[in-house]
Amino acid sequence: MHCRIRRVTALADSDLDGLAAVLADCVAGGASVGFMQPYSQAQARAWWRGLAPDLEAGRRALFVAEDDAGIVGTVHLILAQPDNQPHRADLCKMLVLRRARKLGVGAALMDAAESAARAAGKTLLVLDTASADAERLYARMGWQRLGVIPGYALLPDGAACDTTYFYRELAR
Repeated sequence: MHCRIRRVTALADSDLDGLAAVLADCVAGGASVGFMQPYSQAQARAWWRGLAPDLEAGRRALFVAEDDAGIVGTVHLILAQPDNQPHRADLCKMLVLRRARKLGVGAALMDAAESAARAAGKTLLVLDTASADAERLYARMGWQRLGVIPGYALLPDGAACDTTYFYRELAR
């Protein structure tokens, strides 16, 4: 799949609509990304809108993948960290529409996020996931698996799920 990766620094209405559609699709598909079913696009839009101040201030770096139909995926980095961790960023909400999975969108988003982290002077990235498909992607891209915390979170339907933590050291 051919997609364009774009960094979003201010959320336009079209961005909010596309991001909300991706988030709502992932929750509807059972992804453990912090939200429970039922979950509406309006709720997803409000969640993304809440990130706007951090994006505009540069505390977060948000990327979207787009095809001819619009936004098909997203990932963001939390760049702002405590004083004793200026070298680190958290990679979060790596989300791809179900129709666009396993087509290279996730890898393209990860590459963009890693490049932005390097440009921001970050040398360590961390993430967590409850997705076996995502685990395979992260391992393929050189991330190191730390371990699993059993029953750490809930799936959108209320069932417990394990969470796996990964890290990646970036070359300077």
